[in-house]
Amino acid sequence: MRKLALNEEILLSVQQPARYIGGEVNMIKKDPKKVDVRFAMCFPDVYEIGMSHLGIQILYEMFNRRDDVYCERVYSPWVDLDRIMREKNIPLFAIESQDPVRDFDFLGITLQYEMCYTNVLQILDLSGIPLHTAERTWDDPIVIGGGPCAYNPEPLADFFDLFYIGEGETVYFDLIDTYKESRKSGESREAFLKRAAQIPGIYVPSLYEASYNEDGTLRDFIPLCPEAPAKVKKQLVMDMDGAVYPEKPLVPFIRATQDRVVLEVMRGCIRGCRFCQAGMIYRPVREKSVERLKELAYSMLKSTGHEEISLSSLSSSDYRGLEGIVNFLIEEFHGKGVNVSLPSLRIDSFSLDVMSKVQDVKKSSLTFAPEAGSQRLRDVINKGLTEEEILTGAGEAFKGGWNRVKLYFMLGLPTETVQDIEGIALLSEKIAERYYEIPKEQRTGRVQVSASSSFFVPKPFTPFQWARMCTKNEFLDKARTVNHKMKEMKNAKSLRYSWHEADVSLLEGVLARGDRRVGAAVESAYRKGALYDSWTEQFNNDIWMEAFEECGIDMDFYTSRERGADELFPWDFIDTGVTKEFLRREWENAAAERVTLNCRERCAGCGVRRFGGGVCFEDQN
Repeated sequence: MRKLALNEEILLSVQQPARYIGGEVNMIKKDPKKVDVRFAMCFPDVYEIGMSHLGIQILYEMFNRRDDVYCERVYSPWVDLDRIMREKNIPLFAIESQDPVRDFDFLGITLQYEMCYTNVLQILDLSGIPLHTAERTWDDPIVIGGGPCAYNPEPLADFFDLFYIGEGETVYFDLIDTYKESRKSGESREAFLKRAAQIPGIYVPSLYEASYNEDGTLRDFIPLCPEAPAKVKKQLVMDMDGAVYPEKPLVPFIRATQDRVVLEVMRGCIRGCRFCQAGMIYRPVREKSVERLKELAYSMLKSTGHEEISLSSLSSSDYRGLEGIVNFLIEEFHGKGVNVSLPSLRIDSFSLDVMSKVQDVKKSSLTFAPEAGSQRLRDVINKGLTEEEILTGAGEAFKGGWNRVKLYFMLGLPTETVQDIEGIALLSEKIAERYYEIPKEQRTGRVQVSASSSFFVPKPFTPFQWARMCTKNEFLDKARTVNHKMKEMKNAKSLRYSWHEADVSLLEGVLARGDRRVGAAVESAYRKGALYDSWTEQFNNDIWMEAFEECGIDMDFYTSRERGADELFPWDFIDTGVTKEFLRREWENAAAERVTLNCRERCAGCGVRRFGGGVCFEDQN
């Protein structure tokens, strides 16, 4: 019988004990004694969120296809179990075997959101792994980070042995084979890290040194040995049909955030929104064939018993096989108790027709993401969505039976004016008015328009990486302006408005744009009790303010100043394929309110052609 790291008494005393016991449908079991490499794959958040992450499901499947590797899972214990584990000195363990994480060869941590950084230190701490890579020996796992936040790994540089830059299906096996050779030949840990640095896409922070100018900006960032490349190039999967995909995905015992079969239809995005990091770092667009998606749909539904299937991508409407796969899913599964979910659709006549077939309009809201309240500002951010398109789409949806609309905006975007800010309320009102243009007998009750604003964070590898962030008071003043304007509208009773927490956005900005010096504040905040910072009920801004003050770090340096044209960024050593020259050109286009056409209309010369595939290589008319 499989041993449990937690006894029954402990499990009964915590919320959701099923988070920690394993044994789910499609869980892979191996004999740890019969493998050469044990890999603990970690999502540094609660189980329900981690189980919804497609990337870990893909890597879990890929690693476990190798007979010599056993990949298991690790999630952050919730605060109740965290406290018990510290009191009773219970080491963090993997879900499958319940073995301590410290016994593994690798600990891979996916970095999806900056506000999970203190959870990363929780994982290391509870595992008994020294927080700093400089203090680790062969008795500790190799700690490797990946995911979108790894595109600026510097705030976490002291805590990770390696970072994997790019998509995990490409060179992970090269890394594992190098590790096996290194251990077999008796090499030191340092020797292995130097060998790993020579694998494309692998970044070893300890092999680089940063120096700074008197004004605090980065002066230089140089490799300390010949094995470490000056540039680390991201790794991409180009053959989406041939890539590993989990045909038997794990099925949690408790409801996960996304409790459904997920079909990834493509990677990348053609749109070029200037605020969107994912749209830049995941270029070029690469699509799966409709035939491959059909095969996956059958096998995944059969192996899981899920009653919902969802299409996944940054912009599903831009998948060229969308009509074919949607019609197939509707014909094959919709009448058999399987719902079809279509996130990330642009609101056009085809999308609305599709949604009317697969959604119960009485139970669903329609979602638009105008991002900005005025057309001028939508042009600045290159959103590629006009007010008329928004209003036409809303009108068609209302005729189709919808009466609830969600609108997503950002506040604090570059060049934003009071007119742009008030435009959020005005656009919301125009959408409500469009509803009441429908004859009364055709309406389905009162319309509800719910608008929400996040606060703009200029992310690395976007055209807005040079931009400043607003201060907390500036953000809140903008939100209050929208809220006040909403209450003045004729249809105010049909309008709802909410906004994100400014403190969280500013902290996200520091962690997203920071350099190595920021790591000291992350550690200080963790030691003062910061944990689960992405959870409103757990976030304590006072702790972070104390940590920054203690470490002598000025948040404004990282957030509220505009960057110089020639400033060296902490992430400039990473080659995403998209050139800095292109990003700067787009920054200048934004200032001039010039729209850049999407990648299928005209090539903008971003630089990713050198990857040798994707939408860039189609004939351009």
